[in-house]
Formats: sequence, structure tokens, C-alpha cells
Amino acid sequence: MNLRDPIASGNTANIYLYKNKIIKIFKDHLPKTASEYEARKQRVAFESGLRVPKILEVTKVDGKQAIIMEYVEGKTLGELVKENMDHVESLLEMSVDIQMEVHTVVAESLEPMRIKLQRQIEAVEGLDKQVKTSLLKKLESMTVENRLCHGDFHLYNLIKSDEEVFIIDWVDASAGNPRADVCRTYILYSQISRDIAELYLKLYCEKSGWSQNEILEWAPVIAAARLSENVATEDPDRLMKYLFMEEHNHESSNFRILE
Repeated sequence: MNLRDPIASGNTANIYLYKNKIIKIFKDHLPKTASEYEARKQRVAFESGLRVPKILEVTKVDGKQAIIMEYVEGKTLGELVKENMDHVESLLEMSVDIQMEVHTVVAESLEPMRIKLQRQIEAVEGLDKQVKTSLLKKLESMTVENRLCHGDFHLYNLIKSDEEVFIIDWVDASAGNPRADVCRTYILYSQISRDIAELYLKLYCEKSGWSQNEILEWAPVIAAARLSENVATEDPDRLMKYLFMEEHNHESSNFRILE
């Protein structure tokens, strides 16, 4: 199979367009069950009625784990914002509506968010044991829910195709508290633009009726979990400030691709 160059590449996989299908080929360092594990999450989302690319096959390509799925032609909302920043509020509002729809889905078959976050916090290297213990106690005290949470929800994981918007990249999905999912999105946006992060949070609170405090109380836990991912473009010092609830600095307003 001659796949040529990937159309996208990340920490866990390379994405190829081949014969009008998307082929996601996983990297060698991942567990042998990674492709089936991710596909199961995406199927849960698809079968719930959300606009999600359909999984066609979980297979191997040149000896590597792979998922083959339908190709959704279009641009991401992130690309559309980058083309015209005047549209940022309307596209963020569109994304909030979609994220709220995701959170209406009960996802009892997925891994509980609490277990996932606990595993991530325990895996953070160089974090004081006492701080970890405090964070784990905080996590234990948080409200448990079993709502579908995307885990990496942002404008670059939403593809606008004609009048529909499809949600992609379900690898981090879990069953948990939607407020934690919103907090994760806020922290991702704050990496690139404080203004975008604050606008997103304002829009979500207006539509959901939640207070900012209800969402941001998750910040220490979510930031600690993010530290475990060792994302090359992320600033660990920025995340550490959330752990101790300090005021964090304003980030650049340049809108670029999130990991």
C-alpha cells in the first residue's frame, strides 16, 4: 500500500488519505491494543448519534496497528479561524453547542475519567509526592458522572463539511464529569491565547448555566494530568501554576495548531 506522505502527524499516529478513506497508523511505542481501544471509543460516539467519522476497519498496515475510517472533506474550525479571526466568536459558539451535545451522551462502557486522571497524575515525573497525594485527594472529592467527555476538544478537532461539523480524534475520550472536559479545553486554549480561552469559557458558562468556578475547580487536576503527556509544545511551568492556583501569565494571541 503506497500511502505517500501523511496529511497529519501527532504523538501517537500518522494520518493518511488513501482512496477517499482516512488511514490512521499508530506508532510502534504504543500498546498492541491501542487501535482497537481508540476505535471502540469512536464507535460509542458514532452510535450515540453524534457526527463522527464512521470506523470501517481496525487492521494492520505494513505490520503496524491501523484504523481505517470514512474521509470527511472540509476544513477544521481552527483553520477557518486562522483564515479570518473575525469569525472566532461564532465558531467558538458553534463548538460549545457541539461539546454540550457530546456531554448529553451517557458513556458507561468507557473508562471512567477518574481512573484515567489518577493514572496520569501518578505517572507525572518530578512532581513532589505530597503534591500528588493532595491532587489525588482533590480528585477523589470531585463529583463523579458518566457523561461522554472527548478529552481533547478544540477547534482543530472539528471538521466543517458543508453544513455539518464532525468531531475527530477520540483517543482521549472517557466517561466523566463534563466540567472537567470543559476545563481541559480551557487549559488547551490558554496555551495559545488568553483571549480565546476566556471567550470560550464565557460562552460555555452562558449556555450551560455553570459558573466559572464550577469549571475551574478542576484546573489543578487537569493540569497535572496534562503534565504526564509530555507534549513538546506545552510549557510545564505554565501548567504548574494551575496546580497551585496561582495567577498565570497571558499567552500569545497567535492561533496555532494544538497537539
